[in-house]
Amino acid sequence: MVLKVYGPIFASPKRVLVTLVEKGVPFETVPVDLFTGEHKQPPYLELQPFGSVPVVVDGDYKIFESRAIMRYIAEKYRSQGPELLGKTLEERGQVEQWLDVEAVNYHPPLLNLTMHIMFAPVMGFPADEKLIKESEEKLAQVLDVYEEHLSKNKYLAGDFVSLADLAHLPFTDYLVGPIGKAYLIKDRKHVSAWWDDISSRPAWKEVLEKFYPPFLK
Repeated sequence: MVLKVYGPIFASPKRVLVTLVEKGVPFETVPVDLFTGEHKQPPYLELQPFGSVPVVVDGDYKIFESRAIMRYIAEKYRSQGPELLGKTLEERGQVEQWLDVEAVNYHPPLLNLTMHIMFAPVMGFPADEKLIKESEEKLAQVLDVYEEHLSKNKYLAGDFVSLADLAHLPFTDYLVGPIGKAYLIKDRKHVSAWWDDISSRPAWKEVLEKFYPPFLK
């Protein structure tokens, strides 16, 4: 049975999709309409009790939360495609560290920008300009740390592309595109070079081509 990914057009599921494409794993996608509240209906809540995307169903096994799914895929298919978890315990530690940095430091302010700049007009709620300003300032501070780190390392976990890098792709693509704040990336030399590198990977280009959200076209 082919692995199924729910909610492919949204950003968090794209962390899963790019990992699957990098690893050469066949999959199917199942649309979930967040705008009509499908994710809050009983059939979906049986898969994901918190009502968010993505969910992956792999035969009789079910798993949710995008970064957990990335780890599951990278472990299960470790023998194929690029090594995304690191070859040593120390490398794995760096991958896990920067996955946590992305989740705890990078993603929260960027999610605020996504919701209040991109989705407020679509979903019909007022954008919080104060929160937008504060979130941009917080994200800039985080990116200053990235700039220092990437001045000494090609990728976040060292000299190899890892899940830590891939986890940044979907929402940073929003940041440099529809959010309209590409300068936060481009004004930092080493962050900009890193972004140009990871965002040009064939796997990511394939994901964008196949699953670009229609509401952004």
